[in-house]
Amino acid sequence: MEQRMSWSRIAVTAVLALAGMHGPAMAGETVTFAGYGGAYQKGMVDALAQPAAERLGLSLVQNTTPGLTAVRVQVQSGSPAWDIVNLGSDECAAGSAQGLFEPLDYHVIKTDGLSSNAWSKDWIASNYYSVLLAYRTDKYGSNPPRTWQDFWNVVKFPGRRAMSDAPIESLEIALLADGVQPDKLYPLDVDRAIRSLQKLKPAVSVWWSSGAQSAQLIESGEVDMEMIWGSRIVPVLRDKAPVAYSRVDNVLGMGCLAIPKGAKHAAAAQKMIALMVSPQLQANVPQFLEGYGPTNAHAFDVKQFSAKELADLNSSPQNVKTSIRIDGRWWGEGDNQKTATARYKALISQ
Repeated sequence: MEQRMSWSRIAVTAVLALAGMHGPAMAGETVTFAGYGGAYQKGMVDALAQPAAERLGLSLVQNTTPGLTAVRVQVQSGSPAWDIVNLGSDECAAGSAQGLFEPLDYHVIKTDGLSSNAWSKDWIASNYYSVLLAYRTDKYGSNPPRTWQDFWNVVKFPGRRAMSDAPIESLEIALLADGVQPDKLYPLDVDRAIRSLQKLKPAVSVWWSSGAQSAQLIESGEVDMEMIWGSRIVPVLRDKAPVAYSRVDNVLGMGCLAIPKGAKHAAAAQKMIALMVSPQLQANVPQFLEGYGPTNAHAFDVKQFSAKELADLNSSPQNVKTSIRIDGRWWGEGDNQKTATARYKALISQ
């Protein structure tokens, strides 16, 4: 407990010092934050962006982006309207390879508490999301599927499946189901993943294209089991549908923050990002972003969480040890994303 309180005091002091040191010089400056919109963006703003802006004396404006393509258009215009963008780690890795972002100033931004794959020269992870195996309890009773190998086992666990229509996460899951060990996932063996998916495809009733669709599929009973984002299982459970999930093969992905090259308020954005990934603000993530977790492990030293909260949080110390992290950097390298997407889309459209 003394160690927890000691770290908390240090973290609070550091965050407030950063705000006090840089705030007055930027007072009145406006920073534009662009994310995916909806409840996710509201959570990002409430947990991270707005508190950071307020501590620095900045005004915050929000916008939405459909993803990296829109960021590329803005950068190519020579006058991007956004100062901070929130993307998926694969998009951040691709944008980095394409030179679309400003370098991050790691004299200002601290990476203590972040895993080595959670930041790069020009992007940094903002939150963890999870991909879970959800199932109908009224279908499987006391003997439900627990692992991705169970998900592939249509003899022991018959029933209708649903998977994402996007290759990221799906290819990783297919390889885990085929026996690849988590520490051997990357570089992804796309050929092996496609062969694995071909075995399961007859049992896949739906290839969902949105989180909302995935939630509706399992809650209505249209499918018996599926891969689903952790944030989307929360409302299903709240509705008391006969649904449960397994964390045995919990797959973790990351949201990330980057500054578009040429951003008008890049210096202020650097300081905002420093606060957004600090332990003190990262500790807000579970409160404002249901189904997501902090990327900064020191968030768990700054704030005490109940045993139930720790059990449910995807990046809690007890859960992160057994989780499988998606390496967005692989997806951003060369033609990996383009090639994998073409192969995957061809498979599910056959």
